[in-house]
This record gives sequence, structure tokens and C-alpha cells, in this order.
Amino acid sequence: MKRKIAVITTSRADYSHLFWPLRDLSAHPDVDLKLIVLGSHLSPEFGHTVREIEKDGFPIAARIECLLSSDSDVGMAKTIGVATLSLADCLGEIRPDILLLIADRYEMLAPASVALALRIPVAHIEGGEISEGAIDDAVRNALTKMSHIHFTSTFEARRRIIAMDEEEWRVHRAGAPSLDHLRRATLYMLEELESRLKIKLQKPAIVVAYHPVTIARDTIHEADALFAVLAALPNQILFCYPNADAGSRELIARTKDFQSSRENSHLFVNLDALTYWSLLRQADVFLGNSSSGIMETPSFALPAVNVGLRQQGRERAQNIIDAAAETQSILEAMRTAQSQQFRNSLLNMVNPYGDGFASEKIVQVLTTVPLSQELLMKRHATMPAADRSLESRALRQSQS
Repeated sequence: MKRKIAVITTSRADYSHLFWPLRDLSAHPDVDLKLIVLGSHLSPEFGHTVREIEKDGFPIAARIECLLSSDSDVGMAKTIGVATLSLADCLGEIRPDILLLIADRYEMLAPASVALALRIPVAHIEGGEISEGAIDDAVRNALTKMSHIHFTSTFEARRRIIAMDEEEWRVHRAGAPSLDHLRRATLYMLEELESRLKIKLQKPAIVVAYHPVTIARDTIHEADALFAVLAALPNQILFCYPNADAGSRELIARTKDFQSSRENSHLFVNLDALTYWSLLRQADVFLGNSSSGIMETPSFALPAVNVGLRQQGRERAQNIIDAAAETQSILEAMRTAQSQQFRNSLLNMVNPYGDGFASEKIVQVLTTVPLSQELLMKRHATMPAADRSLESRALRQSQS
């Protein structure tokens, strides 16, 4: 009997990370892969990236329309609700042996909640990390506590999950599966990359990946300083589309306004993983607040300026330069990033997020973990004995 493993993908970003686990699961003789596609994948506004999945040859078991055409936090909340209703029917019919989720997008709360009610074991990739400036941080921790198997990107993330009272045998340091592209795929050379992008790359080029800061009431307030800096820089600027979060439409509009007045700037709605990685290899600086800037640029020793609150708390390699969301702070960070001295300091650096072997580790665990009640029933560490004298004293004080 094949093991039925369902995988959820909601956006171009998580699909890039899931590509090699999906490839290995689909090729495994003992796995019946069920790929469920939802969220911005099905949105023309965000590039209709489900076509990329189809082009890669993965059969799609279900398509869940749930992303509201909205630019507000209420729209985000309703998207979770719509996804939950649809996934209840979908997962209730498929009844996978394991459901695989990744990262920290708010939509992932829907499949985790449904799986919990249906007693479907959940495996989660990239838990245990920190991003204090986004609701992603709370989502990630919630997914961790609703999951039964954990695949972390770093050793520190593994220790953090175990500190959250998760049993050690459940927590595996696999590395970030997005890094598997570097080991298992051939990146495009400059001429082919330019052909795919339909532009000529001009040195020094800056890749900008900036998303709404979802922990803030004004999710794009920090973008004022970013655009002020970009206006002051002569470099070629290559924008990647923001996530489908509250404020993304306004951010896209500002980017398009900037682009219309700047000849050497370009906006890409959707870059497939290989094109994106090839662009990082050719770029001179990464600028923004995306987790990609933290997790993936170290593999190229690419100077990366991380702006503002969004990635606060996340583990950093030595190529990351943090800047407050203030014009002067970002300008100073960019000067450092483009200096030869800083570039020389990055020689032989190591990416703490993995070595390109994540997918094999993930698939090995998913295909061998026993599917018993023991997997669903978490056991918790014994709490230290309570200090009854302190409890009695606090009780007396509360009653006086």
C-alpha cells in the first residue's frame, strides 16, 4: 500500500522551496503524492503561477480558490476562512496519511486547522525561526504546535522547537530545501538569463524584494525610506513582486510609479526558481525585507541589506547588513554593501540555512515514520514540582 502524502502550496515563494521535495516524493515508488494548490497561485494578479506547476509536470489533486481580491487585513482573515471551508471537503475526501506544510504564510493556518480536526498528522518545514516584524512569526509557532513532524533549516531552529516542548525524535534539521536548487540544478549563464528576463543586466545591479510589514497597522509605512533611497541610487534596479498581503496593491502601485520614471528599473511579477537564483548570482546587492535575503543570498556571498522590522530576530550570516527603515541608515548600509572591503570579508563564508541536501532528508523521514497513534499523540516533558509555599502565599495575598 502506497503512503498517501498531501502537500500544500499557496504561492510562488513556497513552491520554490517545495520543488525538490515534490520531485523526490513524486518519484518515490511507495508514495501517492497529492498536490493541493491554493492562494495566489490561482490569481492572475500575482502571475497565475499554477501554470509553472503544470509546466513542471506535477499532477494537481485539487485547486482551492480562496484568495479574496482585497488589499486589507480583513481580506487576509477572510481568505483563511474560505480556505478552511474548502479544505475541509478536500482533505476529508483525500484523507492523506501525512499533510506537508511549509513556512509561515497566514493561509497555512487553514490546512493545519483542518488536519487537526480530521486527525491527519502534519509535517512542517522551516519552523523554529523568528521574524518578529510580521504576523508570520505567530503563524509559524502555531503551525509548529499543530504539527507532528518538524524539518528545520538551522540547528538553532531545531533547539528552539525542542524548547517549545516538542519531542526530540520529531524534530529533524534538514536545511532549507530552496538551497537544493544550487546542488541539483544548473543555473543560467548571463546571456541566457538576460534572454529570459528580456533585459540587459547593467552593473552594479540591485535586486529589490520588499513586502508589507504585516505586524504594523500601516503595513507599507517603512517603504517611504526605501523608495527615497532607490531614487538616490544610480544602479539598475530589479524589483520582485511583493507577497499577497495587506498593502501589497499600494506597494505594487508605488513600484510601478517609480519604474515609469526610471529607465533602468524593471518589475518582475513572477520569476521561476531557476531564473531567480541565477539573478541572485549575477546581482551586486540584495535590498529589501524578504526572508530570501536572509536565507538564500549567503549561498552566493551576496551583500544583502535587510530593511526594517520584518525579519527582526532571524538568524543571519555575515553577508547581512541590517538597516533601520530610515533613509540615511539604508544609504549607509548600501555604501557598506558595495564596498570592496565588505565583499572581501565574505570570502569562503558558509550559509547556516543548509547544504543542498534537504529534500532527501525530508523524504526519507516522511516515507519511514511509523503511521501510528503515537505519531498523533504528543507527549510532553514533566514539569518541575510546584513550589506550594509560593502558591499559598500568592493565594493569601490575592484574598487579602
